[in-house]
Amino acid sequence: MTNQPIVAFQGEEGAYSEEAIFQHFGQVQTLPCHSFTEIFQSIGKRTAQFGILPVENSMAGTVAQSYELLLEHDFRVQAEVILRVHHMLLALPGTTRDEIQRVKSHPQALAQCEAYLRRRGWEAVATYDTAGSARGLATHPEPGTAVIASALAGTRYGLITIDSGIEDEPYNSTRFFVIGDDEPERSDMAHKTSVVFAVRHSPAALYECLGAFARNQVNLTKLESRSMRSRPWQYWFYLDFEGHVDDPACEKALLGLLRHASLVKLLGSYPAAPRDGLGDDMPVPGSKSANGYHSQSLLEPTRSPESQ
Repeated sequence: MTNQPIVAFQGEEGAYSEEAIFQHFGQVQTLPCHSFTEIFQSIGKRTAQFGILPVENSMAGTVAQSYELLLEHDFRVQAEVILRVHHMLLALPGTTRDEIQRVKSHPQALAQCEAYLRRRGWEAVATYDTAGSARGLATHPEPGTAVIASALAGTRYGLITIDSGIEDEPYNSTRFFVIGDDEPERSDMAHKTSVVFAVRHSPAALYECLGAFARNQVNLTKLESRSMRSRPWQYWFYLDFEGHVDDPACEKALLGLLRHASLVKLLGSYPAAPRDGLGDDMPVPGSKSANGYHSQSLLEPTRSPESQ
């Protein structure tokens, strides 16, 4: 027996979420779940110590259900993980490129490889999951069929790689949150903090909330509004900023937010994902380069052409 944590994720073994787990934790025990909700249930029942949740993709945008579940549950974000997504064309051993007639995968993976598939004239067939398509091909062999999935899925299910890195856009990455039920210990790494808040229905309400960060020189890295499911035409604001909640400037900014917002929920202060190997020009989800915003530019027109 080992003391390694069990980490829950949504999908089949070999999913990109499982790749993100191994990138962050190393080799640990993983727990596949059928849904995002099941991840939260697994942590609540103590069948898993942590969960990993995709929250944003550089191509497809925010994963709305992940943020809704974070709002509904009282777990804390423990860390941020950014996974560079490399799509692999996988097939049964002995398959040649000339034999391929159709390619199966999740609709999003097919869309991200659309130009690659179109150039080769292969039929795109949608399935429920990338890793699931790999498992399905391994357990129910189909001549002339390949799948798009991760390298991990190919290894797990004994498939061969026909082609690698077949995504149309080179900068395809997914941002994940590691979640748990404890407050994460503060480290020496750079930190981010994520909060959710709502504003009063009055002039300048959002301006005043954001102004608390500008006045204290706290840099915002994400701001997005989402409709409240129970209150039509009212909105939650999801906000990420650089720094830890215990930093003096961040503490002052949050106090200002509390004064002007109608509700504030802290999702967590956590180590920010390293950018090593991602490239300075890469639009990393949840980063300054992904949306071009600084705390001040959210309140004033942007004058620098470099930030357009």
